[in-house]
Amino acid sequence: MGLLSSTPQHQPTSDDNAIVTSSTNNSTTPDDKMAAAPGRHSDNSLSLADKSETIELQLRATQSSAVHKDDLHLDRDGRDSIADGQVTDYRTYRRRWFGVAQLTMLNIIVSWDWLTFAPVASSAATYYNVTETSINWLSTAFLFSFVVVSPVTIKILHMGPKLSIMVAAALVLIGNWVRYAGSHSSRGGTYGVVMFGQILTGLAQPFVLAAPTRYSDMWFSNRGRVGATALMSLANPFGAAIGQLVVPFMVEKPSQMSQGVLYVSIISSVCALPAFFIPAAPPTPASASALTSKLPLVASLRTASRSLELWLLLIPFAFYVGFFNSCSSLLNQMLNPYGLSDDEAGIGGALLIVVGLVVAAITSPILDRTKAFLPSIKCAVPLIATAYLAFVWMPETRAVAGPYAVLSLLGAASFALVPVALELLSEMSHPISPEVTSVLAWAGGQLLGGCFILISDALQAGPDADPPLHMKKALVFQAVVALLVAPLPLCLGLFGRADKVSLRRVRSDTAALSA
Repeated sequence: MGLLSSTPQHQPTSDDNAIVTSSTNNSTTPDDKMAAAPGRHSDNSLSLADKSETIELQLRATQSSAVHKDDLHLDRDGRDSIADGQVTDYRTYRRRWFGVAQLTMLNIIVSWDWLTFAPVASSAATYYNVTETSINWLSTAFLFSFVVVSPVTIKILHMGPKLSIMVAAALVLIGNWVRYAGSHSSRGGTYGVVMFGQILTGLAQPFVLAAPTRYSDMWFSNRGRVGATALMSLANPFGAAIGQLVVPFMVEKPSQMSQGVLYVSIISSVCALPAFFIPAAPPTPASASALTSKLPLVASLRTASRSLELWLLLIPFAFYVGFFNSCSSLLNQMLNPYGLSDDEAGIGGALLIVVGLVVAAITSPILDRTKAFLPSIKCAVPLIATAYLAFVWMPETRAVAGPYAVLSLLGAASFALVPVALELLSEMSHPISPEVTSVLAWAGGQLLGGCFILISDALQAGPDADPPLHMKKALVFQAVVALLVAPLPLCLGLFGRADKVSLRRVRSDTAALSA
């Protein structure tokens, strides 16, 4: 057998958690062989499931091979190493929580930046001397910015999450202070400057919103990925809840718009600065699947585009994220015509998110243990569609009880869905790098969110309607579309295609642990 170089063994430090496992592998893992073999990338006749099955067979073959005593020798430090392979310690490190905390803070603040103006649209319109439609464009431009920079995001995340996080932090810092430059006077602001700053903060969003799956894949084992992804991803709508709830109290009249933007800029700066000091990668891998060499980007996109199962999940995910973004941006304009105040609408927006966070905090650890990803998705999707249908009639009640109840249900189902859907996309698409499906899913949601805001604005009733400027048609539109896409994820695993929704990373990790 040919001699392979041995990787230096990492010495445990006080930063280390307990070793998850030690596994003897060849220096090139079975997954690596699959990804690196000539012709594998270009073999379009193989489906994603076929490739995964080949990887699984190679993994089992590797793990069944015995390591003989003659293969061992002492290295320069006097430690045992393997002549034709290497001993890999799968570890998790406490330092990973620094990166989790930083991604969480950035996702909170970038979403708060998005909703700096929408919760006080009337005051913002007066302050900047524009219409409320122009204020809606601040939210819409933010969402479209995500789509524009998505190809760059995939490329940067493919190199590792740290660079992506630093790019986001820099854009957040610059964008916020540009917005304040256009809002520094209490007598009025410059809309064009604010729009430019808003676009810069919008460009920051994909670099942190799509990063959690990549980060958890690198730093966490399969027993912690869902929880980590949930914490980092759901911080984004939590920031929207803060914006919905806090901004109306910060900006009670047009002249306070300047100080509101200043406060958000200061908070954003404090949250962004630590991003430049997070660790780039763990010293040793957290799991066997983390060792896998991912498919190149072009091959990844080609493979993903031909997977029916990925589309059955990507499409409803994008539509529901789009409606969530649209509803969050326009909630005040949906409720105000029926007598509800900005503060009451803000509380409704906060309930939409806070209840969802509580439910996600309960379900994510359970799903980390059970891996019941598909059943949970099939339960959440009908609830989401039903909630959008029920919300059509809630503003007309002219009371807070109905809207609050439906928004709470919508938030609970939506937040339970997000981390599970992202993890299932990564599992079904393995060995495609997680950032590919994550960026595609979020980019679709942001693009549709921007489109839905424009469509809803166009469907808004005129000033002569009863009540004036109501958005009943927009509510009907989102309910109908939400119901139309609901059957798609319910078809996953049916019609003899159960093997297409297997958890490939989990299988790889489990096989390595049992070796």
